[in-house]
Amino acid sequence: MAPTQPVRSEPPAGTPIVCRRARSPGERADHLAARQQVFVDEQAIFSESDTDSHDQDASTIALLGYWHGVFAGTVRLFVLDRAAGHWQGDRLAVLPPYRSCGLGAPLVRCAVGTAAALGGRRMTAHIQPAQVAFFRRLGWTEVGETEIYAGLVHQAMGITLPDQEQGTATVRRLAEGISARDLSRH
Repeated sequence: MAPTQPVRSEPPAGTPIVCRRARSPGERADHLAARQQVFVDEQAIFSESDTDSHDQDASTIALLGYWHGVFAGTVRLFVLDRAAGHWQGDRLAVLPPYRSCGLGAPLVRCAVGTAAALGGRRMTAHIQPAQVAFFRRLGWTEVGETEIYAGLVHQAMGITLPDQEQGTATVRRLAEGISARDLSRH
């Protein structure tokens, strides 16, 4: 399969970041194409596709990140144990031209807020070692030892989710957009 091309080669500077749920089949296709580009074409973690049974589950949520209105990244989340309020976040993918724009943290915060707004109490994720410090800065902590996930070493990490009201406020704020200078507060 040919590598997917990013929407734009250079992101504009100082523009708002928006993170929100995928709303249409086209946005869902953007979500899957970004994952294909990052996890299959670029990182070669998966040989042909990174899709799995969670992608067939209608309750799995795809979140999209935009840089000045241009699709630039994605993350998905799903329930692991509804009764316990346990969610998993995974497949965080920011397209190469946008990796220095500060989109990753808002996407993670949007996932955390979304799970909290839906009644979640805890979220876990399998994190590539190079990203552990990034997740620590966002309030995540290591859970146990490193493990093999998708054939590579990953660190299980977790975070206690905020209450539903805080989660809803975070999701609303990110869907309205934040400026690059406001990133440190979100």
